[in-house]
Amino acid sequence: MTAQTTPKPTESELEILQILWDKGSCTVREVHEVLEKNKDSGYTTTLKLMQIMHEKGLVARDTSSKTHIYRALVNQEKTQQHLVNKMIDNVFNGSAARLVMQALGNHTASKEEIDSIKKYLDELSNQ
Repeated sequence: MTAQTTPKPTESELEILQILWDKGSCTVREVHEVLEKNKDSGYTTTLKLMQIMHEKGLVARDTSSKTHIYRALVNQEKTQQHLVNKMIDNVFNGSAARLVMQALGNHTASKEEIDSIKKYLDELSNQ
């Protein structure tokens, strides 16, 4: 699958992908139990979303046993990179600096996160 033909996940699909990226392979029930902690969602809704994700090529489904097991087919880093690039272009008019300033202005970053950002910026300027 090329970058141009890679399906773009919806917000709900991204929530499911986050669970699969974190846990690896899961049943619909396992995914649903995690989703239920944060929002009111029915099991059949989770099942339908995961079936759609399978049709779109976002997840693989192992049907060798009675309980189907799903795993993410899309790479987490590539998906995040694509979505951030799209957000920078569409929301911040192509300015990564504006995105970073907005993110840091709206969320309290820990000292460790700030130190990590500084280190990363130093490495970028030394290239």
